[in-house]
Amino acid sequence: MGLQVTLWAVLASALACAGVLHAGEQPLSRIAIRRATAAVADSAGVKARPTVLGLKGQSSDWVVVEFSHPNPSNDDWIGVFSPSGFSSEICQPENWEDLPPFLCTAPIKFQYANFTNDAYNKSGKGSLKLQLINQRADFAFALFGGGLSAPKLVAVSNKVTFENPKAPVYPRLAQGKSWNEMTVTWTSGYSIKEALPFVEWGPKGGHQMLSPAGTLTFGRNSMCGSPARTVGWRDPGYIHTSFLKELWPDALYTYRLGHRLSDGTNIWSKSYSFRASPYPGQDSLQRVVIFGDMGKAEVDGSDEYGNYEQASLNTTKQIISDLENIDMVIHIGDLSYANGYLSQWDQFTAQIEPIASTVPYMIGSGNHERDWPDTGSFYGHNDSGGECGVPAQTMFYVPAENRAKFWYLLQNLKPSLVRLNSDMYYWFTTETIVTSRYSTDYGMFRFCIADTEEDWRPGTEQYKFIEHCLSSVDRQKQPWLIFLAHRVLGYSSASWYEIMMGSYGEPMGREGLQDLWQKYKVDLAVFGHIHSYERTCPIYQNRCIQDGSNHYSGRFNATTHVVVGGGGASLSPFRATVPYWSFFRDSDFGFVKLTAFNNSFLLFEYKKSRDGNVYDHFTISRDYRDVLACSIDNCPRTTIAV
Repeated sequence: MGLQVTLWAVLASALACAGVLHAGEQPLSRIAIRRATAAVADSAGVKARPTVLGLKGQSSDWVVVEFSHPNPSNDDWIGVFSPSGFSSEICQPENWEDLPPFLCTAPIKFQYANFTNDAYNKSGKGSLKLQLINQRADFAFALFGGGLSAPKLVAVSNKVTFENPKAPVYPRLAQGKSWNEMTVTWTSGYSIKEALPFVEWGPKGGHQMLSPAGTLTFGRNSMCGSPARTVGWRDPGYIHTSFLKELWPDALYTYRLGHRLSDGTNIWSKSYSFRASPYPGQDSLQRVVIFGDMGKAEVDGSDEYGNYEQASLNTTKQIISDLENIDMVIHIGDLSYANGYLSQWDQFTAQIEPIASTVPYMIGSGNHERDWPDTGSFYGHNDSGGECGVPAQTMFYVPAENRAKFWYLLQNLKPSLVRLNSDMYYWFTTETIVTSRYSTDYGMFRFCIADTEEDWRPGTEQYKFIEHCLSSVDRQKQPWLIFLAHRVLGYSSASWYEIMMGSYGEPMGREGLQDLWQKYKVDLAVFGHIHSYERTCPIYQNRCIQDGSNHYSGRFNATTHVVVGGGGASLSPFRATVPYWSFFRDSDFGFVKLTAFNNSFLLFEYKKSRDGNVYDHFTISRDYRDVLACSIDNCPRTTIAV
């Protein structure tokens, strides 16, 4: 036993040196809110202004919080709480014989009182300028002493609210199940009993039509464990999805979100626009951005994410600045890093709104969305903070083919058909089924998006899905075949895999799959999970079939594997030795951009989030006769003997 303890201590030390132990930490988890005690001081105070936000219809606004403390300390901090009535009313005791804790609701973010207030420690007075987003409830600001480990509630501010807290916000576009269908998902505070949700949309400058939306929500009991069920719980509001169909290829459309109240009044969002997908196989310029592991951060400098995911702001900034030259974004897992603190999903969808409201924002499932013991996830770790996939799969639509997992309840209502107007009906049901493995076509691209939190080995349901996705593509229409997944099922030289797995990828990762990649001539396999960038040579059976290069031409030889998990979360170090198959690697934040110029020329670019410049690239120029001839029966594998 002593030897085991020593070995674990050595391993923990090695992991800490590699920066791994803190890679998935949710900063809000550092606050021991259930240990909070009352230390109210009459001479202390907190005041926030203005009291009403969003007067111009905006979904984010700024407040100034002024505070004073008779006995200031460097450990004092301001917590932002929503709803404002955070107290023991919703607390449950941890043990039946215990009294409920004084506080049991985590703040949505926090900042130290001496931030930008150098004289606070002497004067006991300070102020903070904080940004709030519309989250369907009012806000209050609380001054705490005692630091994060033993918080003492000193004073609470007045209430602050948005003019319409329930307003429709944060639209997320996604490709539908067919190429000429776009879905719009958004969040609001309106239940189906209060208002009927819909989208007004149409060609830019043309006739506008109405499409109904379905509504989903989930409750505390839908969560699998703590903190999602306890201090991290926050009502998610209502998630609405509408399907805009029969779109014209490449046409520009405008849309806005609507809710019709019982008195006939319509509540509107601002107007947005998107461009419809090209026709399958259309020979035109098509550009797709791919990354993983981004998270979110606070533009006001709140300490919540200051030491972990601040680079996510750079990633979103660079994508937004180039949005006119981007047609689709694919975020392959580890989306918000909410890790059981449900308020963070609003924060995340607000951060990506300029992107997701304009181009399809497709997602994959990562360990920080799905993993939880005894819930069917392949690994069963605690990485999701008790969410077990429910928030991610409700907040975002994916065009899943096999809808056989993840049941979500809708308000415990029976199915119903409601008339919205003479041309429009609204249908909602008590439950829906979602899975996060799917395929989607965009012009000349076929993307096969696997779920690495679900078993992918030969003989499993997912393995059959992967083979069907790869084998069913029409390479005359979609010559560029891309495999995506969160965890590395191929090759990575990250030190995490060296220490934890003694390998270059997930256990049993490429076994079985590499034959599929080779057989169906997959151009690229792209992964996240490791927070860095790496590109291999075209590789098969652990051997470079072709030397790494910045330009490939001629027949397909093998799949190039790419890790692009540097979306914004803290970086992962590489192992000291560079494997022979690792052609380019970079420990920095960034993303990948694919540009298909036509059916025989593809440009791959790796851009850094700090400046948007290209730091690695390659092109593929290929006569696709060998790929077009590929089918299930006559597409032979290439072996190391060839």
